[in-house]
Parts: sequence; structure tokens; C-alpha cells
Amino acid sequence: MLVQKETKTSNPENIFQKTLVNITHTFHWSSQQVKDTLLPFDITQQQYNVLKIIKAQYPSPSTVGLIQAKIVDKMSDTSRIVDRLIQKGYVEKTVNTYDKRAVDIIISENGLSLLKEISKKIDFSTLIAPNLTAEEAEKLNVLLDKMRG
Repeated sequence: MLVQKETKTSNPENIFQKTLVNITHTFHWSSQQVKDTLLPFDITQQQYNVLKIIKAQYPSPSTVGLIQAKIVDKMSDTSRIVDRLIQKGYVEKTVNTYDKRAVDIIISENGLSLLKEISKKIDFSTLIAPNLTAEEAEKLNVLLDKMRG
């Protein structure tokens, strides 16, 4: 009943419809929590995710294609996000030495410093931990994976 109260919706047709509404509502709630948490760092959730992907490749360079393959939000405009990160000085772009048509993207010292600062000040698990035990979170992950098949 809580999701119906929060979303001001009537009774769903069935439990599966209610589940979908609840997942969608929870997605938007959690996205807002992450957005608010990252706000002091002047970085969006998508920019943070791209930085994490590029850092995982470090010291090897990344490509836009690699980032697109690994990014959670497949609707993101990866090239635009990378351009914003370049403007902010968090990543650098160079021409690939083997394929002149390809572009290499590497995290800068500023980008590494930003991620280090964020990890020192923010523990994203605190967004969920007050309401779910580790066992409940594990069970939820299993169910969400199962739902997607």
C-alpha cells in the first residue's frame, strides 16, 4: 500500500502491475538520492558512472564504444558526457595511435582526485542500508536479476 500512497495511484490491476510501479517509483527515488548526494561535487550521475568506467580501464585508455557497452543507462549520450568531462578537466581525449579514426579517452589527475574525494565523503550504501539488511539486499538483487531473466 505504501507505493500507492506515495504515487497517489489507485489499486493496481494485479500484483505484477503493482510490482512494476513500485520498481519504477524506487528507481526514480534512488536516482534522486544519488543526484542529491553528488550535487556538491558538481557532477551528474551519468558523468560519475562514465568516470568510474574510464577509471576501471586506467592506465589503459577507453573508447566511446567501450563506455557505451558498460554504461548502466543505455539512453545516455556518451559522447556528450565525455565532452562535458573534458570541459571540466576530468578526462582527456587523444587520437588512437593504431587507428586514426578512433579516439582514446583517459582519466586525468583531476578526475582521479575527484573520484578519490567522492569515495572518501560518500558511501552510497548508506542510501539503502538504513532500510534493508545485507541479507535483504542480497535477496532483492537475486529477485531483480531473476525478473530480467
